[in-house]
Amino acid sequence: MSNDPLTPPSRQDSKRHQRGEAKISRIPIKVLPSKPLRKPAWIRSQIPTGHEVQRIRKILRDHKLSSVCEEAACPNLGECFSHGTATFMIMGDICTRRCPFCDVAHGKPLPLDPLEPQQLAEAVKSLQLNYVVITSVDRDDLADGGASHYAASIAAIRNHSPKSHIEILVPDFRGRSEVALKALAIAPPDIFNHNLETVPQLYPAIRPGADYQTSLELLSAFKQQHPTLPTKSGLMLGLGESLDEVEVVLHDLHQHQCDMLTLGQYLQPSRDHLAVQRYVTPDEFESLKRLAEQIGFSRVASGPMVRSSYHADIQANPLLKG
Repeated sequence: MSNDPLTPPSRQDSKRHQRGEAKISRIPIKVLPSKPLRKPAWIRSQIPTGHEVQRIRKILRDHKLSSVCEEAACPNLGECFSHGTATFMIMGDICTRRCPFCDVAHGKPLPLDPLEPQQLAEAVKSLQLNYVVITSVDRDDLADGGASHYAASIAAIRNHSPKSHIEILVPDFRGRSEVALKALAIAPPDIFNHNLETVPQLYPAIRPGADYQTSLELLSAFKQQHPTLPTKSGLMLGLGESLDEVEVVLHDLHQHQCDMLTLGQYLQPSRDHLAVQRYVTPDEFESLKRLAEQIGFSRVASGPMVRSSYHADIQANPLLKG
């Protein structure tokens, strides 16, 4: 337990917030301990220190908010916080799923906080953000997967910061996309992001509870409802997929009207999580970027340290008006 008052609550309460072995012990495919591969020279992250990092953390704590940067132990936290940016994580800090690649805590979630959208909007205004990324834990306990809470959060931000662009990174809503997208239609984002994460052959081990085709159809369903709004998805590499399998996924995404793409290296949050099978080289990431552009993606971010919301504002800038 940390004595730092700015430490996220989820990292102070191990009884309600399950991580590591406690989190993944009940998934269908067991994660076997293995010796970590040595990180190559191109894998580098900034230590999260400095005044701006502390300022962001204080704003998050003061408004009772979570960031996926902290909850998922993102390696880019130091860089992003130092530049005054954060990806907000709504609907609490407890996920209803046990994905073995992710460091977000599992457990029994609390009821939604009706004040959270307002708190989020106030934090965005305090940070003077021109571009906001909102994601969430999986909330399979909710009838619409939390889509109406996303809509309320978007509406609140638009009311407080009307010039801010908003990207949402949503879960798959466990097959309830029709209900979820109906809720989101009340206050749609500027960019709709849903990550496939990996190739379909690895879903049983990496995304237990998810379905590859369902995720593809969620992206295309949003695009059909909002044809002028960009859609986005991302993959982690280095988990045992082949480059041929990745190419198939890129074609599938493009066929399901996905506009934007992120490709990054998977990094093991702890020894209890899935192990890195290999480190994809910068040259391979560059080749995949060229391939994705040839397939037809409008914007591609591909590199070892790329994450779904890393430099999201820069990636989205040419696609947004105003």
